[in-house]
Amino acid sequence: MDVSVTMWVTTIGVLIALIVADFFIGGRKPHEVSIKEAGIWTAVWVVLALIFGGFLWWHSGAQPAGEFFAGYITEKSLSVDNLFVFILIMGKFAVPRIYQQRVLMFGVIIALVLRAVFIAGGAALVSEFSWVFFIFGAFLIWTAWKLVKEARADEEEEEFEENRLLKSITRRFPATDDYRGTKLLVRENGRRLITPMLIVMLAIGTTDVLFALDSIPAIFGLTQDPYIVFTANAFALMGLRQLYFLIGGLLKKLVHLSYGLSVILGFIGVKLVLHAAHEAGANVPEIGIPFSLGFIVVVLAVTTFTSLRASKKAAEAEHEQAKLDA
Repeated sequence: MDVSVTMWVTTIGVLIALIVADFFIGGRKPHEVSIKEAGIWTAVWVVLALIFGGFLWWHSGAQPAGEFFAGYITEKSLSVDNLFVFILIMGKFAVPRIYQQRVLMFGVIIALVLRAVFIAGGAALVSEFSWVFFIFGAFLIWTAWKLVKEARADEEEEEFEENRLLKSITRRFPATDDYRGTKLLVRENGRRLITPMLIVMLAIGTTDVLFALDSIPAIFGLTQDPYIVFTANAFALMGLRQLYFLIGGLLKKLVHLSYGLSVILGFIGVKLVLHAAHEAGANVPEIGIPFSLGFIVVVLAVTTFTSLRASKKAAEAEHEQAKLDA
C-alpha cells in the first residue's frame, strides 16, 4: 500500500485528536465508569475502526482493508488477554476506582508510543531480511504452545511482579505512600516526590510492551505494511480502556480464551513460516487474507461460546453443590 507522508501525518493527527476528545469528553473528570458509559464508548471505538477500514477499502482496495480488519481483530483479542494483567496491576497498587480510567488512559498512550517504536523496528527488519519471518513464525508457534500449557496447568491466580524498569524507578525516586488525586508529582518539605499514580501508569504501559512481543509478530504475519500494522494496533489499544470496564467482571468467564488465542497465534505462526519459505523460493502454498480473517473470527466465536457455556455449567454445578451442602 502506497502511503504518503501527508497521509501518515494526517492519520497521526486524527488519532491524537480522537484521544484528546476522548479525554475531554469522558476522562477529564475522575469518576467511576458505569457499564452504560463503557458500552457506549466501546461501541464508538469499534465504529471508528469500521469507518477507518471502509476508508482503506475506498482508498486502496479490498486487500489492505482485509489486512486491517484481520490485524485489528487479532490485536483486539490479544488485548483482552492483557486485561487480566491490568486487573492484577490495579489490585497491586490499590488504585481507587475513580482514578482507574485516568490510569488506563495514560497507560495505553504510553503503550501506543512504545509499540510504535517496536513496529518501526519490526518493519525495518522485515523489509531488509525476509528470513526474519522464520523467527517470527517459530516464536508464535512456541508462544501458542506455551499458552496451551499454561491453560492446562490450571494454575492459581498469579500476582503482578514489577518489571526492571519499575523497580529501578522506585529505587531511584522517592514516592508518596498514598495517592494525591490525579497528580503525578508533588513537592513536600522541599523534596519532589512521585506518586503511585505515575508508577501505575508506567506499569500499565511497560507491561503492555511485553505483550507486544507476541502481538507485533502476529500482525506482521497478516500484513507487512507498517501503516496498517500501526493503525490496527492504535484502534485496538485506544478502545481498551472502555473494554476494561465493560467486560472486566466477565473475564473470568472466558475460560477458554487462552486456547483460542493459542490457536490463532499458532495459525499465524504457520502462515509466517509458509510465507518465509515462499520468499526463499520453496514451492509452498500461502494462506490468503480472506481465509485468515474468517479463521480468526470463527475461532474467537467458538472460544467465546464454549467459554460461556462451560462457565454456566460450572456455576450450575456450584449452585447444586451448595444446595446439597445446605
